[in-house]
Amino acid sequence: MQVLIVQNIRLGSYFILFPYVLFILILPFETPKLLVLILAFLTGLTIDMFYDTAGMHAAACTVIGFLRYYILKLLSPREGYDVGLTPTIDSMGSAWFITYALTIIFIHHLFVFYIEIFRFNEFFRTLLRVFISSISTFIFVYILQFLFYKSNKVK
Repeated sequence: MQVLIVQNIRLGSYFILFPYVLFILILPFETPKLLVLILAFLTGLTIDMFYDTAGMHAAACTVIGFLRYYILKLLSPREGYDVGLTPTIDSMGSAWFITYALTIIFIHHLFVFYIEIFRFNEFFRTLLRVFISSISTFIFVYILQFLFYKSNKVK
């Protein structure tokens, strides 16, 4: 979806969507750390091949793959996570997912945009791009949650 559809959407230089981070976000809680790192790196590398960005996305995805464990631990409920759950709105609730997803997406965008610019003379302009793109990517990811991850609960 990222390569075929989202890459071709032009919303200006501040609204840049990277919904592929959803793949890393919704890996099951019990996924081993090494597997998360490998999957995150391969996801970023795949995006780099299509965007011709020489490892920027692979680096950013590896960073969020590494930090994901610590962020999940920080946001862990008192009784821990249930086995077999994925970190989605349906299983964890909106407030938890907003905190989790915004944190991961912001860190990802921070790395991508500052690696891309690689200088500090446009620090605040780049920071504004990070904030706006993080929010727009989050909104897109949030909508995708409702479109593709239906509730399995009995009503």
